[in-house]
Amino acid sequence: QVSLVESGGGSVEAGGSLTLSCKTTGLSYGDSPLRWFRQAPGYDCELVVGFGSEGSAMYGDSVKGRLTGSQDTSQTRVSLQMNSLKPKDTAVYYCAAERGGYRGFRNCKDPRFGFWGKGTQVTVST
Repeated sequence: QVSLVESGGGSVEAGGSLTLSCKTTGLSYGDSPLRWFRQAPGYDCELVVGFGSEGSAMYGDSVKGRLTGSQDTSQTRVSLQMNSLKPKDTAVYYCAAERGGYRGFRNCKDPRFGFWGKGTQVTVST
């Protein structure tokens, strides 16, 4: 059984930093590419970073240069270092493992994409 568990969310002031972690179970090396997504109230689900099998990371345009993702060598655990946080970064952050390949979703936790964690709230205040 596949599970993904996020940790590390919380509340910070603008300019602050947080580190999110995602631990997966039930996945094997190269099984399902891991991703970080986020969703703010009233907005579509947004890709934060996606990890490739060769260790590469691809970032969403709104976070380039401020958020850094990393993946362990087993490709079953990922982290997200968030620096220079802004109020617009406020959202629920989800770890996801791509399995179905469906990309047309607007809301996070769409099972057609794959497996999702429950999410962790990040709140950035001014």
